[in-house]
Amino acid sequence: MTKGYSCIGLVNPKTPENVGSVMRAAGCYGVNSVFYTGKRYDIAKQFCTDTKSQHLNLPLIGVEDLRDIVPLDCVPVAVDLIEGAKPLPDYKHPPRAFYIFGPEDGTLKKEITDFCRETIYVPTNGCMNLAAAVNVIMYDRMAKGDSFSNHK
Repeated sequence: MTKGYSCIGLVNPKTPENVGSVMRAAGCYGVNSVFYTGKRYDIAKQFCTDTKSQHLNLPLIGVEDLRDIVPLDCVPVAVDLIEGAKPLPDYKHPPRAFYIFGPEDGTLKKEITDFCRETIYVPTNGCMNLAAAVNVIMYDRMAKGDSFSNHK
């Protein structure tokens, strides 16, 4: 069985609540690291909803451009509710994935979706909260195969 590896990239996250909740989800689902771009989060109060203090256990790293830090052999996967994206129920997760999520108040730029090998979305009647989307994607990854979970 191959051990999976997953990272999360956040494009200019809007609030510290979202980032804290993403960190909590990352800890729950065995994510290896979380990266983010933009300045909005840096200005805001940090970790206010990271109730499990996951920032002490897994890296949260601010970067200029997510394309520069894709871990070795990871498949960049955009997560966005846009035309042409694959629905999550039909999606097979790569063993090594770097999931890139856009901000709650916007969408990923074409330069990011073009850079990613695939774009997926959660079929809903509207846009999900950033942390909710991270939870759903990472749960789906875990549920579809033990080889993609870092839990023992």
